[in-house]
Amino acid sequence: MTTAAEGTSKAQSNRHNFLFSLWCICAAFGTYFCMYGFRKPYTVAEFGDLSWMGIGYKTLLVTAQVLGYTLSKFIGIKFIAEASPAKRAVWILILIGLAQLALLGLGLVPAPYNIPFLFLNGLPLGMVFGLVLGFLEGRIVTEFLVAGLCASFILADGVVKSVGAMLLERGVTEFWMPFSAGLVFTLPLLGFVWMLNRIPQPTEQDQEHRSERAPMSKAERRRFFVKYAPGLILLLGGYLAITILRSIRADFAPEIWNGLGVDTKPALFAKTEFYVAILIMLSSGAFVFIRKNTTAFFTAILFAVTGCVLVGTTLFALSAKSISPIMFMTIIGLGLYIPYVAVHTTIFERLLAVTRETGNIGYLMYLADAIGYLGYCGVMFYKNLSPKTENFLSFFTSTSWVVAIFAASCFAVSGWYFVLKHKTRSS
Repeated sequence: MTTAAEGTSKAQSNRHNFLFSLWCICAAFGTYFCMYGFRKPYTVAEFGDLSWMGIGYKTLLVTAQVLGYTLSKFIGIKFIAEASPAKRAVWILILIGLAQLALLGLGLVPAPYNIPFLFLNGLPLGMVFGLVLGFLEGRIVTEFLVAGLCASFILADGVVKSVGAMLLERGVTEFWMPFSAGLVFTLPLLGFVWMLNRIPQPTEQDQEHRSERAPMSKAERRRFFVKYAPGLILLLGGYLAITILRSIRADFAPEIWNGLGVDTKPALFAKTEFYVAILIMLSSGAFVFIRKNTTAFFTAILFAVTGCVLVGTTLFALSAKSISPIMFMTIIGLGLYIPYVAVHTTIFERLLAVTRETGNIGYLMYLADAIGYLGYCGVMFYKNLSPKTENFLSFFTSTSWVVAIFAASCFAVSGWYFVLKHKTRSS
């Protein structure tokens, strides 16, 4: 009788855990997916022969938005680290609402005076990820939940481009298309944020397994960074390189496809990212089954190195003409997202669990993102100022080789540092 009761209780607990995880993934995935509808649709437009001061108009718009997004990440180091859990949902809606108002300005104000509105669009959106992540971190199933969240920005990157392309095909102008796309995602966003706000705080069992998560003061952030500076700097270096290349691939996908000799159609952008999102979600979410924090942490670093190697292998296959354009874009996307998502889902999460430091991964993620997007701004300025003697595909592939080698080295050496740190701590 007792055994049967225990079995029933366990079954009910498993069912509750499954439904809880499903709710969290749907809420986080949906919220961040909709946010992309306010951020990325404009990148599908090529803006024809428009330019200003000899620089292509799309490059100027991308650079303006990335500058705003980068500044947002620096602001977020403090804002996200100190954000009150009770106000996260309200802040998400306020920030996305401000971004949509900026897109209205993009449509209303004539070129080139509308360029600053993309800066104002990126400025609030850069803090949304950390607010969503705050609902998911510090739980036994965090990797699984955050893998679902990360799948949103992989899949959304392609889907919102397809939405933007369809709006252009139906006669919406390139400057009004981003605002129109935002309207498409407004109502779903409200529903998903409501779901997000219903997620409870981590349980005592979560805190016991993953360490307590709490806001971090400036002094606490400084102390944590100094304590693990060599390893963190290496992790940030690898993440910087991956962020630069991932952003180039995302923002200039039409130009890369054209360089590969492929005529882009609306469904093409969503097709490649769908496969990448599924594979990343399954592989990253599987880390939840590695219960030992040290094992999961070091396996995730090895996983990140493997992604960099996959990027190099794909580039070699392209140069040997032994891979199709669709396979190239899909596999190189997979190689880039493996380390990018590993940092989001596991490396920082398990680092806090291994060290038993009280804090939150919002601080670490925004430190990484601030550096990563600042580097992307630098690449954009370099591209703007350099002589235009090569096509975009050549620029992308040459950058990819540098990133793959540099990022793999950074992740590998950081792993070695933390192995030594862990041995010292254990002895």
